[in-house]
Amino acid sequence: MLPVTGTYAGLLAFGFILLSARTIVARRRYGASLGTPHRMVERVVRAHGNFAEHVPLALILLALCEANGLVGWALHVLGITLLAARLAHAHGISREPELSAWRVFGTSLTLTVLGAAAAANLGVAAAVMAGR
Repeated sequence: MLPVTGTYAGLLAFGFILLSARTIVARRRYGASLGTPHRMVERVVRAHGNFAEHVPLALILLALCEANGLVGWALHVLGITLLAARLAHAHGISREPELSAWRVFGTSLTLTVLGAAAAANLGVAAAVMAGR
């Protein structure tokens, strides 16, 4: 059972659905069924794509942390930070003109979560292997 990861996966799935809907609306508005011929279509497509590129690995790492016994408060810190990161990034990249500070902040937080979760997994794995 992975209730903490499940919570953040569910919340992030709603974010993915929202970004998907924004992409559909932009494609219809600008008549772009394929490709990104308009700058705003490109922005919403990249917000959606960037989410799809980063969130799965972060959730896998979070699930492994939870399965391997990382303390609950640390799991929640990772999950909340990931949520905030993806919201900030999508907010920054989806605007014209771009809100670069939000985009950079979101990217930095996302990479921090990935790095922290990777390090936590390595630490937990090393502790388990050392105990054998």
